[in-house]
Amino acid sequence: MSGQGTGGNVIAALASFFIPGLGQLLQGRLLIAIFMFIFAAVLWWILLGWIIHLWSILDAAKFRPKY
Repeated sequence: MSGQGTGGNVIAALASFFIPGLGQLLQGRLLIAIFMFIFAAVLWWILLGWIIHLWSILDAAKFRPKY
């Protein structure tokens, strides 16, 4: 995928909107995807999972790969 603002990042952000970490997984960032998915699931039990959910969306949208 290309850099920030590309179609790939928009798709990744939309994927993270539905499932936290899915956008990062689409971008090939396995560890951060697993972290966001598990951390969001745990925090939803105390109604703070929306914080990680939003972070996941923004992180996927702003991702710039290292060249």
